[in-house]
Amino acid sequence: MKILETARLSLRTLTTDDAAFYLALINDPSWLANIGDKGIRTLEGARANILSGAMQMQRRLGYSLYVVERKEDGALLGLCGLIRRDTLPDTDIGYAISPPYWGHGYAYEAAAAVVAYARDELRLLRLYGITSPANTASNALLKKLGLSFQELVHLTPEDQGTNLYRLEFAR
Repeated sequence: MKILETARLSLRTLTTDDAAFYLALINDPSWLANIGDKGIRTLEGARANILSGAMQMQRRLGYSLYVVERKEDGALLGLCGLIRRDTLPDTDIGYAISPPYWGHGYAYEAAAAVVAYARDELRLLRLYGITSPANTASNALLKKLGLSFQELVHLTPEDQGTNLYRLEFAR
């Protein structure tokens, strides 16, 4: 189901048909270094994770991570959307673009559309963002989107430290 559209991109819900794309993305070295290892190594594992993760969240909350597609050719570029984690006080924005598509502004274009959607359509009061302190591109993107650095947090006992950002929406 299509959720958002920008000049160059279409964002739609993740389905089990996306398992091969999802499996490749979450096992890309950039994902592993910047987001973490989900421990998913098979198509069946990817399908199960999509069902219990994004698809479940979409049904329960009305939002989730979305597949980012380039409109001109249907290329699957990455993921961008909203996530409700137990480890954060409220919803956060998440994004990951496959390395071959870096440097074209796709992450910002998709993420800016998701921020506007969270504010205008979902009417969220605030939005969080998290990223590794070493991920300079992601830190810069969160700032460009209008999120402000709050503090360094430890989301799990083994977490070495994660930058927490926040954006308050005016009402």
